[in-house]
Order: sequence, then C-alpha cells, then structure tokens
Amino acid sequence: MVAGLRGRGLVFSERVEEALLKVPRHLFLPESARSQAYRDSPLPIGDGQTISAPHMVAMMAEALDLRDGQKVLEIGAGSGYNAAVMAELVGPQGKIITMERHPSLAEKATKILLEAGYANVQVVVGDGSLGHPEQAPYDRISVTCGAPRVPGPLAEQLREGGTMVIPVGGLDYQSLLRVRKQSGRIMTEDLGSVVFVPLIGEKGHPSQ
Repeated sequence: MVAGLRGRGLVFSERVEEALLKVPRHLFLPESARSQAYRDSPLPIGDGQTISAPHMVAMMAEALDLRDGQKVLEIGAGSGYNAAVMAELVGPQGKIITMERHPSLAEKATKILLEAGYANVQVVVGDGSLGHPEQAPYDRISVTCGAPRVPGPLAEQLREGGTMVIPVGGLDYQSLLRVRKQSGRIMTEDLGSVVFVPLIGEKGHPSQ
C-alpha cells in the first residue's frame, strides 16, 4: 500500500512513509472490512462515517508538515486511524487531541488507540466545528470532514505560525485548503478537490 502511494507521488517524505508503515490500518476497521484494509479506498466504520483512504491520510500528513513535540487538534476522530498516523509523526513528546461527535465511535477509537499503544492521543466527544479551546492554541489542526467555510473557532485556536488542513465546500465535494496563520492573518492555499463526509455542528453544516 505504502509503496503504491510513493509511486504515485503522494508520499514523498521518509517520515510520513515510516508512520504509515508503523500503523496497522486493519486494527481501525470493523472485522467485516479488514480484508480490504490495505486497499487505497475509504471504508465504512459505522454511524454513517468512513475511514479516509490511505492516499488522503498521506496527503494531509504531508501538507501539515508534522514535527516532533507538536500539539495537534484533529476534527473527526472516526476510528482513530488518522490520529495514530499523526501520533507517530509528533512522537511521544507530542500530543493529538481528536474530536468525535458520535460517542460510540469515540469509545471504540479510544479503546483501539490504547490497545495499539498510542498513549499520546486523547479522544474528546463534542462539536468539532467549535474546536477544543481548553487546550488551545494548537501547532496544527487537521479537519477530516468537509466544512462550508473555515470555522472561526478553529482559526482562533491555531497558534501563530501554525497550519490547518481542512476540506471546504458543499456536501458533494470540497477544496482541500492549507490554512496558515501569519501575523494574525489567515492565509489559504488550495490543494485540490476532495470528497469528505460533512462537518456537522454549530459552525459546520446543519444535521441531516
């Protein structure tokens, strides 16, 4: 799987390649989907949510440029796979706070992450569109669900000089934006078209 991503130019740093190789993706999937764990496709994990395709996890990790010791906020924990990859990249001195609005998914993700040895990941149940101000500011913010716009609370919780990667657009498709905070200003860069499940919340899309 990882060799295929590198061959397609989606993984170009050794650090991201090593992180993807270390995380056993099958552990983060229901038993019924584990035979497909190393295909490059999103897969259902329950509650209408999906685990992102490996190429998207790789693209977001590369765009975030994660470093040892950083504090990262993730919006959309899902099964915890993306958080595990990021945990490898920030190392044991770093921390991942990952938010999930579905309590059942959050409970499963917490269990899998602990069993897989990721003690530097904290799963929080809540409205991800509002972020998690209790532990702000964050060096990096990773949003794994599509928002109608960059939520103000997330921009506020991003540290000066920090980077956020977020899909922004409608329900059918979005643009993957890399957002940087420089001198208090928000600068955005379009990384291309993507398709994510919607960010539901006060600053996201209304619940269906």
